[in-house]
Amino acid sequence: MKNNSHPMTVIFWKRTKAIMQLYFIRHGQSVNNAGANDPNYKEHSDPYLTEIGRKQAQITAQYLKERQAITSDDPWNSQNQFGFGFTHLYSSLMERAVHTAAETARALGDVPFTAWVDIHEEGGIYARKKEENQKGLPGKPRSFFEQNFPEIRLPDHLDESGWWNRPFEADDERQLRAERVLAELLARHGDREGQSEERIAFVSHGGFFVRFMCAVLKLPWRQGANGLRSWFLLNNCSISRFDFRKGNVMVSYVNNTNHLPPELITG
Repeated sequence: MKNNSHPMTVIFWKRTKAIMQLYFIRHGQSVNNAGANDPNYKEHSDPYLTEIGRKQAQITAQYLKERQAITSDDPWNSQNQFGFGFTHLYSSLMERAVHTAAETARALGDVPFTAWVDIHEEGGIYARKKEENQKGLPGKPRSFFEQNFPEIRLPDHLDESGWWNRPFEADDERQLRAERVLAELLARHGDREGQSEERIAFVSHGGFFVRFMCAVLKLPWRQGANGLRSWFLLNNCSISRFDFRKGNVMVSYVNNTNHLPPELITG
């Protein structure tokens, strides 16, 4: 039987390891997520985790802790059956993301946990009441994070005036931000001579994930075939994986929630 597979592709994936792996973890369920279908619910500008969201974050953290050690050097660890081996953990500064990430940081113990401002959700921190016309708000101050999440490394410039303190993020700024994050990620952790494999976790947001996917894959924003509107769905505390290998990128999986029980699958 004739083998039509491309031989260089087979050799590439079998014989090389990723220079960098990125794991994109969506935050746990927030009060805004829980209230999305309630017409009487008043949205929070910086929503916190629900009890379900806290459970999701704790279970995810325990799952990652139990699988932190790499138990085999098999390059086909494409579903992390041989472990994760995180080297860096980043979070946006939105409360729901920091709380989710802090659970994992505490569970892993010795993995550097750092704020990455630009992986925030679309729009930023803004007023949700119609009459306030999406007015930009300050965001949480430095003292909030130091008191509640002392594990996180904060930007030097963050003070008591809050981390956002700017207008609502316009549509035309969002894709540029995702492209900037990708470029900075590759500059910080991408292919460099003599570099050991880096395994990065982002704890971030569903809307930003779609922007990031468009940046990685060079996709037009929400333009599917035959005039359809496209979207990449992420459940709360789902995990998605990207492998970067010497000029190539592979999406290994998206929206993996196998570590969560059925009653904790939320969106």
